[in-house]
Amino acid sequence: MFFSSLMFLVVIPVCLLKFIFNFNHLLNSLLTLEFVSLSFLLGLSEIICVYDNHNVFLLYFLVMVVCEGVLGLSFLILMSFNYGNDYLFSFNKLTC
Repeated sequence: MFFSSLMFLVVIPVCLLKFIFNFNHLLNSLLTLEFVSLSFLLGLSEIICVYDNHNVFLLYFLVMVVCEGVLGLSFLILMSFNYGNDYLFSFNKLTC
């Protein structure tokens, strides 16, 4: 139990520093935010298991983490579609 609480206290600042220093890369930032969310889930589950036995809050938090991940990935796809260089519209010119 001591190791998991120590890991929770070390992982959060390291991930936040990684997010601050690599904010130019969108996919890396999204992965770092997901890792921060999972670290918060680890800490929250440890606190809930020690003090209380209501695991419904963990489920609520997990739903919010999934929604955050879906919004981030949809933002990534939207940015790739609007500003990407994948030549998606060049297929229409080949058929004319």
